[in-house]
Amino acid sequence: MSWLLISLLVAVSLTACNSGQNADSGNESDSKAEGTLAKAIQNGSITVGFANEKPYAYKDANGELTGEAVEIARVILQRLGIHEMKGELTEFGSLIAGLQANRFDLITAGMFVNPERCEAVLFANPEYSIGEAIAVKKGNPLGLGSYEDIANNEKARVAVMTGAVEIGYLQKSGVPDERIIQVPDQASAISALQSGRVEAITMTGPSLQAMLESAGDQDIERVSEFTQPVIDGQSVRGYGATAFRLADKEFQEAYNAELAKMKESGELLEILQQFGFTEQELPGDMTAAELCGG
Repeated sequence: MSWLLISLLVAVSLTACNSGQNADSGNESDSKAEGTLAKAIQNGSITVGFANEKPYAYKDANGELTGEAVEIARVILQRLGIHEMKGELTEFGSLIAGLQANRFDLITAGMFVNPERCEAVLFANPEYSIGEAIAVKKGNPLGLGSYEDIANNEKARVAVMTGAVEIGYLQKSGVPDERIIQVPDQASAISALQSGRVEAITMTGPSLQAMLESAGDQDIERVSEFTQPVIDGQSVRGYGATAFRLADKEFQEAYNAELAKMKESGELLEILQQFGFTEQELPGDMTAAELCGG
């Protein structure tokens, strides 16, 4: 009888152990299946990686994290039920690696969507676009609306910062080197236009807008109907977006839905304008799927 009792006790013990292991296994599986969005809502907080670059993400004079990408993410995450955003500034080159290593739950700030990056991360739809822009004297006396217009008008000289990518764009658009006036910085470009040394200046849209607002000169203006250059068969306009891990499709879709509401209501433009963007920097109907080549 004693051996029978011992055998029964062992059997019961093994059954209980196996049941516990199965339960633990199930809980672990459930935990892995639970997406980043659900976890963040449950925890009430999320960690976001931002590239440390104005006007996308930076610390203001009071040490507070702000910027175009910061404020857009803050609004959307709040509306998704995530009330604490733990923002971390980092180098641009470490954003994707940090996301993949689970250091961040999503990343943003100045990151353009392109097919190569689409293989590593899941992009939301773009929240802004960045292209080139030009400024001229008030009234645009030479009628300049593109780099080709500058190339085709022998009177048109253009100031551009030394080392800037725009130099190559101008050269490939046919502007001769003697009419590309290189200056040490963006402020010097403004001065060259004001003094009549050049008939146009060029830089990216937000940078130009910020410089014009800083100058406060009513005699110079941004060309509103500027045709973006096409270089080597490709538009130079880039589209920036928030990115998620490839597995976080639910999170991406929820983020896209809130972003779409902000676009439609005009709230997206209001936030962008606080950081030097204009209507010309809105993303339009462009989607991440199109930019990824889908």
